[in-house]
Amino acid sequence: MTPPRSYPATIAAPVEHELVVKKSRFIATVEPVGSVEDADAVIARLRKRWWDARHNCSAMVTGLLGDQARSSDDGEPSGTAGVPMLEVLRRRELTDVVAVVTRYFGGVKLGAGGLVRAYSSAVSEALDLASLLRRESLTQVMLEVPHAEAGRYDNLLREWVSRHRATLGEPRYAAAVTLEAWVPAGQVTELADGLAAASAGSVVPVTGEERIVDVPAGPPSSSG
Repeated sequence: MTPPRSYPATIAAPVEHELVVKKSRFIATVEPVGSVEDADAVIARLRKRWWDARHNCSAMVTGLLGDQARSSDDGEPSGTAGVPMLEVLRRRELTDVVAVVTRYFGGVKLGAGGLVRAYSSAVSEALDLASLLRRESLTQVMLEVPHAEAGRYDNLLREWVSRHRATLGEPRYAAAVTLEAWVPAGQVTELADGLAAASAGSVVPVTGEERIVDVPAGPPSSSG
């Protein structure tokens, strides 16, 4: 059986973090974005916000497979800012994210190695504070249950999802209640068997479309 394709993760929400190295302030901002244009808009907004800073260096990775990447040293010596920032994003296996590090010069030169460490550390420490969204190719599974039974099956689904690489969808209320889960294709049968056992065969789930779904993955576990 072919293993499911893996996709780069992204971050759930913007994070800002400040690092001070030999009196220079390095303010790292990492934000989730949906496109190169979104990333450019974030960079423009932060340049305006930190207009009096000496440098606003940036790196971005976009695309479902993380196949688009760009970086800028914004006046720092070539290769000492944007590329090290980009390498952190790559090492963390992230996409649809932009990082901007704003530097206020403190009067002490750091040298090329010091700049590389400062810019990469600023991004890495900001990402340590971020919550990740894992991206999975999941199959929609729907089950229709009576209103009186909805709570029991909702709890059953929640418990099952918590033990698998799956997530819940939004319930829909009509004459009956339609509950929804997004499940790895290889686990649909296992869920169906569990529902059959719990309902004495009266609840038969229906599978729908496949979709790339963002699943909360908690804080990153690796450091870059």
